[in-house]
Amino acid sequence: MELRVQDGKAVVAGRDDAGEREVDPHALPLGAGLADALHEWAKVADAVARTDAPSDGAASALVTRRGRQLAGRLAADMRTAVEYTDPVTGELVVVDAPAETDAEPESVEEPEAEAPAPQEETPWGTGLTVTLIVAAVVTFTVYTLSVGLGETSQWLALLANALVVGGIAPSVWLARKTPVWRWVAYGVVAGVLAAWLSLLLTTLL
Repeated sequence: MELRVQDGKAVVAGRDDAGEREVDPHALPLGAGLADALHEWAKVADAVARTDAPSDGAASALVTRRGRQLAGRLAADMRTAVEYTDPVTGELVVVDAPAETDAEPESVEEPEAEAPAPQEETPWGTGLTVTLIVAAVVTFTVYTLSVGLGETSQWLALLANALVVGGIAPSVWLARKTPVWRWVAYGVVAGVLAAWLSLLLTTLL
C-alpha cells in the first residue's frame, strides 16, 4: 500500500486483481479523524513543496515527522506496510504494520485472605478473683485513710480522697482495655466506690 500526495490531497494506492487502484482515505475503514488528518498533511506538504523551502528547515522537518506519524497510523489501521515518498525530501519511506501480540495478559493472582486470628477466651474465673482481691485491698485502704484523717478534719479527708482518685484515674483509664491489667482496673474502681459508699453510710448512721 502506498500513500501519495496529489494536488494537495492524500491518495492511497494499492494493487488487486484488476491492477493498481487509487482511493480517497475516506473510503477506507480508518480510525476517527485519520482521513481528515491525511488530507490536511497533504495540503500542508504541497504548500511547503511549492515554496521551495529548504529540506532541513523547520517546516520541512515538521511535514516529514507528521508524514511518518500518519503513515504509521495508516499501517496500523490497515494492518499492512505503507510506503510513501516524502513530498519535501523525495525520500522513499516504508512503515511496517505493528506486530500483533497474541499473548494473553497474565492473570493476577489475588492474595489469599488471611484467616482471622483465633480470639482468646476471657478468663472470667481468674479475672474476677483478681478484681475481688484488689477491690478488697483498695476498699480497706481508702476507708482506713479517710476515717483516720476524718478524725482530724473532714476537709483533709476529702482532699486526700480527691488526690488519691485523681492520681490513679489516668492509669486505671489506660489499663481498662489491657488483657491482664483490666481486672486490676476493675478492682480499683470497685474498691473506691465501695469505700465511698461505706464512708457515706458511716456518716449517715
